[in-house]
Amino acid sequence: MSQSETLSPTCGTEHADLSLEIIILLIFGLFMALFGLLLPGIQRGALPYAPDSTHGLFLVLLAFQAITLGKTPFGDFRRSWLLVALGTGAAVAGMMGCFIPGLLREPLRLLVGFLLTSGGLTLLLGLLISRDKARLWLRGPAPLRHLTLAAGLVYALTLVAGLVTLLPGLSPPPYTAILLLACGASFFYLAGCLREVRRRYPTRIPPRSAKAPGGTEPPGRAPGLSALLTHLGEEAALSLAPAFLFLLAVLLSLLGILFFPVSLGLLPFSPDGQLGLLLVLMAIQMLAMGETPAGKFQRSGWLVAAGMGFAGLGIFACIIPGVLTSTLQTLLGLLNLGGNLILLAGRLWVRGRQRLAADPGSPPLSAPLPAPLGKLAVTQTLLYLVGIGFGLSTLLPGLVPLPVIAGILILNGALLFQLALILRQMEGGPRESGPESGLAAPLRSIPRSGEA
Repeated sequence: MSQSETLSPTCGTEHADLSLEIIILLIFGLFMALFGLLLPGIQRGALPYAPDSTHGLFLVLLAFQAITLGKTPFGDFRRSWLLVALGTGAAVAGMMGCFIPGLLREPLRLLVGFLLTSGGLTLLLGLLISRDKARLWLRGPAPLRHLTLAAGLVYALTLVAGLVTLLPGLSPPPYTAILLLACGASFFYLAGCLREVRRRYPTRIPPRSAKAPGGTEPPGRAPGLSALLTHLGEEAALSLAPAFLFLLAVLLSLLGILFFPVSLGLLPFSPDGQLGLLLVLMAIQMLAMGETPAGKFQRSGWLVAAGMGFAGLGIFACIIPGVLTSTLQTLLGLLNLGGNLILLAGRLWVRGRQRLAADPGSPPLSAPLPAPLGKLAVTQTLLYLVGIGFGLSTLLPGLVPLPVIAGILILNGALLFQLALILRQMEGGPRESGPESGLAAPLRSIPRSGEA
């Protein structure tokens, strides 16, 4: 859910037609619409249902929106480190719901219901009461009037959906499905209205001041707890790519830690929730940054369609377990193996051409890469190698013991943290040239271990 009436600049998608905010609205709309279509079969008992991963995925999407855009169910906030920390905590709770069924079932349902109800009510009242929103927009041109109607519909319908989530018996089964379909349509409507408004009335907001990456701390800062509280209130200098990698690193590390008790039979495990969450994150990566399993591409109609297709498969897997498990494992295993092989071969080809282009009278590569670029290249290469190993283990179950996969997952998470830090340090500076940017490979380097 998003307070989408704020016309903020595109985040991380400067050369694309869809901003990150619109992409998340489309994902929410697809989630609601697909859930509404599947709900009658679930209520008849014809389809299985996984409430843990359904609510967990929705919570992860809310957390991702807060971390990357500063948008919460209660409105827009300054994207401080405190908000990033709270969003990370919510993402961890959602991931736990996707990975471990039954552990947080009721808390997740109540939390999602509370966020939908209170958030929808807060945003609806804000839209109606504020002088510079509905009152002003309704007197403006047609796109602003449509935006007002779309935002009001989203807020009102999410409020009702939150009440139904908190009180499942409040709405008869057929009407709940209709409500979810209406919610999905309202999110699509809002995304279309917001895109049209931004196309007709582009705004340029100067960047907020933030401490430059790699800079020194300001003098006079109090040590200890006071310094920590001050830092939490500061603006988070975190763009889309490092934020995405940070969230992915948290996911990998958590998954690796959980695999140890899972391998001992101490915890249940949901391969469908894992696969679904990974597919949705891959879809967001494709839609927002143009990153695909074969590298980075200019976003176009087919790429947007492919991203929405991946998102639909992931949402379906989270809601309906056991139907697409083996198919998605094979698909993601092939993407894992093939994509990392392609990117690793591309890196080796580029380095080989650099050696051939070097002066014959000087040592090969006599001008080494700057330190950040050198660390970036090494980290990416390690991630490609790990991804190849995971792809093989996914396509050949039992090849690698689960505890070993768990340890490699934690290592992979550490590499992603390192990659996020490097990219954050490089923001505003030169980027590495090559066949790929290295952001797609980390997502593919996650084991799809349905055999857990």
